[in-house]
Amino acid sequence: MFAHREIAGRRPRHKACHCRRSRLLITTVVRVNRRILTLIAALVPVLVLGVAGSVVTVPFVALGPGPTFDTLGQVEGKPVVDVTGAPLDPTSGHLNMTTVSVRDGLNLFEAFGFWVSGEHGLVPRAEVYPPGVPREEVDKSNQQDFKDSESDAEVAALHYLKMPTVVLVRGLGEEGPANGVLQVGDELISIDGTPIATPKDVIDLVGTKKPGTTISVVHRRGDIELTSPITLAPRPGDETKGYLGITPGEGGRPPLRVEFNLADIGGPSAGLMFSLSLIDKLSPGELNGGKFVAGTGTIDQDGKVGPIGGIQYKMIAAREAGAETFLVPADNCNEAGQRAPEGLRLVKVDTLDTAVASLAEINAGREVIGCG
Repeated sequence: MFAHREIAGRRPRHKACHCRRSRLLITTVVRVNRRILTLIAALVPVLVLGVAGSVVTVPFVALGPGPTFDTLGQVEGKPVVDVTGAPLDPTSGHLNMTTVSVRDGLNLFEAFGFWVSGEHGLVPRAEVYPPGVPREEVDKSNQQDFKDSESDAEVAALHYLKMPTVVLVRGLGEEGPANGVLQVGDELISIDGTPIATPKDVIDLVGTKKPGTTISVVHRRGDIELTSPITLAPRPGDETKGYLGITPGEGGRPPLRVEFNLADIGGPSAGLMFSLSLIDKLSPGELNGGKFVAGTGTIDQDGKVGPIGGIQYKMIAAREAGAETFLVPADNCNEAGQRAPEGLRLVKVDTLDTAVASLAEINAGREVIGCG
């Protein structure tokens, strides 16, 4: 009986202990699962935001300081402004053109990072890349503006220096009748015996001829003078007038030749600095006094300096590159004066003459008109 009771008495105690452990285990598992679920619920929005922030793009582009280029220096082993066929005066120091970087296709995180950087700004993408216009077309237009600014800068500098200019073939249409007959760089002398003095003369003379008319073009290529017959095509937009298919422009009289060796840059705002570089190379003395000068501004063939965009970013780029003086188009002066980096002297310019005269005043230790 004793043994039986002992055995009978142990079994209930064993069963009670087993049940309590099971309930404790179940309670612990439930608590852990609740914590995991709570953690997952808290992490889901973070994960969604992280994925969205790194994948979803915003309708803005970031503008900021871009690279600067010394127009007196070299790029990839070639002079930025390459002048041949004339004696060159030694130069030193810097005449830097400045650019604005444009970053497109930003996700949420990148856009926020640029916004808080202090050196970048966000603008609606439509202001840089108009809706309905392919980006490639916008980039192509900007690159053409840059090439046009090179031509205008050359002519403005030559006019300032009172050096003679001639009418040159600046561009050839692929489908135009002159393609394969004339070449870019040819000097145009006469059309059907009428001398060519300005690019407008070419347009006006050809416009008096009917499509299908064969004209005689006298042109000079290097040291050789050529006479070439060309049959005119109908002018796009007005098929009653003749079309030669060239872009005429002014340039230095051979053997003077000017080439610009910067690629993958768009817009017309390097014009002023290109003109100054060319003047510095073709005239005695140093425009910059051997110091670090940077600047920006469009220029036309008469030497008028025009406004540009992104002045605040160009000033930052110039100062970070080491510039002490920055040439500012007159129409940008108010904005520039409010955003000028510390230690950068601003000089207000409205013409090429003003820019050259202001640099001479600075070299002489005199005050110039700034932006403030």
